[in-house]
Amino acid sequence: MDEATPAGRVSAWLSKFEAALDQNDIEALKALFAADCYWRDLIAFTWNIKTMEGRDAIGAMAAETLAHVAPRNWRVDGEASEANGVTEAWLTFETEHANGKGHVRLNDEGCWTLLTTAQSLKGHEEKAGPTRDNGVEHGIRKGRLNWAERRAKEEAELGHTTQPYVVIIGGGQGGIGLGARLKRLGVPAIILEKNDRAGDSWRNRYKSLCLHDPVWYDHMPYIPFPKHWPVFSPKDKLGDWLESYVKLMELAYWSRSACTSATYDPSAGEWTVTVDRDGERTVLKPKHLVLATGMSSVPNIPDLPGMDGFRGDIWHSSKHPGGEAYAGKRAVVIGSNNSAHDICADLWEHGADVTMVQRSSTHISRSETLMDVALGALYSEQALANGIDTDTADLIFASIPYKVLPMVQKPGCDEMKKRDADFYKRLEDAGFELDFGADETGLFMKYLRRGSGYYIDVGASELIADGSIKLKHGQVASISADGVVLEDGTELPADLIVLATGYASMNGWAAQLIGQDVADRVGKVWGLGSDTPKDPGPWEGELRNMWKPTQVDALWFHGGNLHQSRHYSQFLSLQLKARQVGIPTPVYGLQEVHHTA
Repeated sequence: MDEATPAGRVSAWLSKFEAALDQNDIEALKALFAADCYWRDLIAFTWNIKTMEGRDAIGAMAAETLAHVAPRNWRVDGEASEANGVTEAWLTFETEHANGKGHVRLNDEGCWTLLTTAQSLKGHEEKAGPTRDNGVEHGIRKGRLNWAERRAKEEAELGHTTQPYVVIIGGGQGGIGLGARLKRLGVPAIILEKNDRAGDSWRNRYKSLCLHDPVWYDHMPYIPFPKHWPVFSPKDKLGDWLESYVKLMELAYWSRSACTSATYDPSAGEWTVTVDRDGERTVLKPKHLVLATGMSSVPNIPDLPGMDGFRGDIWHSSKHPGGEAYAGKRAVVIGSNNSAHDICADLWEHGADVTMVQRSSTHISRSETLMDVALGALYSEQALANGIDTDTADLIFASIPYKVLPMVQKPGCDEMKKRDADFYKRLEDAGFELDFGADETGLFMKYLRRGSGYYIDVGASELIADGSIKLKHGQVASISADGVVLEDGTELPADLIVLATGYASMNGWAAQLIGQDVADRVGKVWGLGSDTPKDPGPWEGELRNMWKPTQVDALWFHGGNLHQSRHYSQFLSLQLKARQVGIPTPVYGLQEVHHTA
């Protein structure tokens, strides 16, 4: 094939790549990659979520994994394309145990980026389409159970006479989506949720809460939102959707069920999980435990002098019930990120006198601009019209290594600054301290690196710009009986204080449920090691401990935003399924621990 065409270039490279793999020729393999190169693997080669950066790292991974992975049958899937000197194409392939999909980008030196993903396990594919279950037993026989009776029997037995293979702690969107993936793979799993109903983690928040990400970005696995669904989901509507999803996907969902402790017996290869289920003690014995409590799950509550003596109401933002009771009263919100803005706006709408205390600079992205500039190419009606469905968009996004992502994000951030220059000037004129990230790469890099430090503006910024929400700067020194005292001596009178002070690392849940020693063995959860504020180095290349094996056997962490929970639940569920059916899963490049929290 003519190598002057994009298809010819990809085919020629792929032929050499497959030959190097078949012959276990590591030097020939390395020579096919550019000097600046990345191979990101989602469990296909490494049984891990791992990015190899540079030829030597790629060679080392291949030398250790090729013998048991046995990759083969590489094919170009669809048409190759070229832009700005980069040729790219989708690929399909097989390994010893999986069917895979990949993506390659070639420049004039060779392969720049390569993505390999396991899409299904051979012999253990999800039943769908032509392989779907019948759902009923045709024929007449005594004692035959109908669907409702079989479901009731399953619910009565699982967790009692039969044990789940997986217990998922946390019944929000993350736990529910993972539960659906496991159900489709035939892995018995129980989801534990402390609230009364699925969706209550949304329903129980202040009434103005809604998703700040658009509908195209937020689908659950298997059942997308219908086409009439609003762009931004109100909290109660989303809660009802999650509750319906649990029922439609026939998940083993235990509400009013709080995990009180968990211990692992390595000799037996199982957990002992003690559950308070609606006042009754139940003990579960799963092989694997997944903490799906969300990255915003362990409230970071500062220990400020005088808190116990405050005469008004004080709580963390996660406990804010809404501003209805505070008309005509004084409210001080400590913090200036997403929750702080939402709560300030909620209180202002209900007639409170609101002051925001900004302790450090914050990145602001206007929602409309963010949707257009940052998300529109992959998650929008236009993207769908261009043939980019949700699964394709997820894989395109996954194909960009985290080391490359700042370079990809910066032009969009620059465009947003240009488009919204007047908006940003009004905020700065009001005294608001803005930033665009440590390297001017904007919101998403802040989210990945630290999970904080930003606000997607859906209206609160205008209230700050026009002075409707008052603004003060500085660290909090103490809480007096009647308000907040800043380090410069300023006292802000308050009837309500909201601590919008963020959340600690997800391994804090492991500390509470299992033990601090286990939490320390896992280490910090989230962040890339970018050595930017709140994301200490060294560079790790992937999000710490998310959706992949940890230093603690059979303990997993699952969460992130709706997009991440949807996409990475696929790979976490495949890892768990492989272990259930006895497929060897040698993990390459197990996460090291550099920080305990």
